Amino acid sequence: MTSEQVKQLLNDAFKPNLLEIIDNSAAHAGHAGAKSGGGHYHVTIVAEAFEGKSLVQRHQLIYNALGDMMKQQIHALGINALSPSEETKGSL
Repeated sequence: MTSEQVKQLLNDAFKPNLLEIIDNSAAHAGHAGAKSGGGHYHVTIVAEAFEGKSLVQRHQLIYNALGDMMKQQIHALGINALSPSEETKGSL
C-alpha cells in the first residue's frame, strides 16, 4: 500500500497535472535496504509548483511532502519532476 500512500501525499501536496508511480521493490528483494522493509519507487510528476525551481529544490519539495515515509517505508526514490512548461517542451 506504500505506493498508494505516496500517490495520495503527492496529489495532496502538488495537485499535479501528471503523476506516475512505479514500484520497483520486487526487483530489489534481498537488497540490504529492502531488509528493513523500505521500498524502491520511481516517481514522474508534473506540477506548477516546480516552475522556476532547481532540481534540488524540486526533490526537497517531494521529500518534504513524503515526510516520515522517507525514513523507513521508502528506501530508494527516483524522481522525474517537471513543470508544465517543461513537459510541453519535451513533447514537441
